Amino acid sequence: MSSALLPWQEDFRRECGIRRGVILHGNTGDLTSSPEAPGQWIALPTALMSLLRQRGYQHVVFWNRVNGVSGVDARTWGELQSSVTPSAARKSTSEGNAYDMGDLPPTPMASPASSGITASADDLLTVAAQWLRQPRAEKPVAFVLDWTQYLFGSINSLSENERGWLLRLGQATRDAAVVRNADSIGQPQSLLVLLCGGLNVLPPSIYLNNPLFREISIPLPPRQIRESAVLGLKEVFRLQPPLQQGGRELADFVDGLEGQSIRDIHNLARLSRQETEVSSALSLLNLYRHGRRHSPWEQLDHKKLQTIVETLGRRVKGQGEAIESVRRILVRAFTGLSGLQHSYRQRTPKGVLFFVGPTGVGKTELAKSIAEFLFGDEEACLRFDMSEFNHEHADQRLVGAPPGYVGYEAGGQLTNAVKQKPFSLLLFDEIEKAHPRILDKFLQILEDGRLTDGKGETVLFSDTVIVFTSNIGAAEVSYESQDVRNEFIQKVRQHFVHELKRPELLGRIGEANIIPFNFMRDDSFLIDIARAKLEPLRKGLKDKWGVSDLRLVKEAEILTLLVRDVDRGTGGRGVPNALTNKLIDPLADFLFLHMVVPDQIRGKVIEVHIAGGRLLFELE
Repeated sequence: MSSALLPWQEDFRRECGIRRGVILHGNTGDLTSSPEAPGQWIALPTALMSLLRQRGYQHVVFWNRVNGVSGVDARTWGELQSSVTPSAARKSTSEGNAYDMGDLPPTPMASPASSGITASADDLLTVAAQWLRQPRAEKPVAFVLDWTQYLFGSINSLSENERGWLLRLGQATRDAAVVRNADSIGQPQSLLVLLCGGLNVLPPSIYLNNPLFREISIPLPPRQIRESAVLGLKEVFRLQPPLQQGGRELADFVDGLEGQSIRDIHNLARLSRQETEVSSALSLLNLYRHGRRHSPWEQLDHKKLQTIVETLGRRVKGQGEAIESVRRILVRAFTGLSGLQHSYRQRTPKGVLFFVGPTGVGKTELAKSIAEFLFGDEEACLRFDMSEFNHEHADQRLVGAPPGYVGYEAGGQLTNAVKQKPFSLLLFDEIEKAHPRILDKFLQILEDGRLTDGKGETVLFSDTVIVFTSNIGAAEVSYESQDVRNEFIQKVRQHFVHELKRPELLGRIGEANIIPFNFMRDDSFLIDIARAKLEPLRKGLKDKWGVSDLRLVKEAEILTLLVRDVDRGTGGRGVPNALTNKLIDPLADFLFLHMVVPDQIRGKVIEVHIAGGRLLFELE
């Protein structure tokens, strides 16, 4: 029978015959496989009742502070209580034996969820402590304290009652008589089982360095269990194409369920039946997780990818090699050759890009363009300025403070952002300015595609694209260098290996994903940037003042004038300043003069002329 048990059930069955207390924590709210009928999913308390009965416990008493005692009837609970009355204690002492309830007629197995018998924590622990002290094992009793996270308050400031409960349990287990008889030592003794969501809610004094207690973690279901649960509901799921054992759709669906519980799988089956539209397993999972049927990754098709160079090139000028590198990485993701697209087997982010190069050459702009291309909105680019994370404990801002610290309830900036926008591009700007401790978080993201925040919630990064930008080597690589690409890659390698001593992070990013940016050597690139920056200006004039157009009469000469004094060392970053000084400020003065009669400029075209190195404006 034990071969059909789950690993944690095997551990529990073994340990409850050895210890006086077992703490079950972790995924305690989920369904679990029935010990008596594998493949049938039941609630955890019901499974514990079955396991403990199989192990030889005559009575299994469940208790929580709301419902009181359940699992036994009122008569049996009264008999258990009578064992701790003063008269029973005197009888036990005079006879030299522990109190013996005698042979009670068997009682039907009551459900752990049945109506409770009123009993306080003091009542329950008084009875449990007495039974835990008893050395005889003929009629052991198991006491299961459910929802123990609501039994104790803050572990750093326990009340007088709570400290008394701990002392009572400690004394009962420590002072119990030691059984040495060869016949009895192989039998289980009365047992205390604590069910809780996590160990951090229990006072450590219960289990630390205490051989009488054992902690057993109940994990989320592994792949084999998830597949078994899905196959058990195969006829319930309404999907197109249907799930078939050994099929690719089933394999991808089961892989995509990593981190989900058995209850989640049952919820998905229910959702598939309630939706009017028959969907694929991928769409169903997206709907359940994110509230949307189709992910942007499903919209990324062959035709759209063919336009990526042209689309990104409209906003980012002079970086053809970088755009081509981005195209290659996204095509690799789309085809699935890197395991990043159309398969759940790879749970890492969809893509990782490392932009390095001089300042003002379009690194951040390219990241925003990619976000708009992939997700349809530039707002999907979630930017984190890493200069704000340059101290040792700044990682708490990303993932949230630990329990008990100020701001714990708020969560972390990064984990909250990904929970709210799972389909997004995460831009970590100037990564070299972050504290090295922060980089350890990226190891987990890049390796496992997940982070656990301060509240214990796991956040998945499997639908994100991650972009790092850096100016590493910008002050050392020469403007006149003929091999800018390899020099920047070498500087990045040197920084991670020799300065940060984090070669493993560089390995996770992948040198193939390092994309160097070129210096702005050609004025034509600056002119292109200036031309692109004029479009928002035209739109603003139309929206606010009704100006139909802003027309540059001699466009080439005017744009050349605008970028003539731009510092080439700052790349395209000086272009907006030049536009402000030479075009926008004079244009604002021109509009101010005509504001007396606003209708005078509404619907008109503003023409920009150049004369004597200055710009002049006329209404047409």
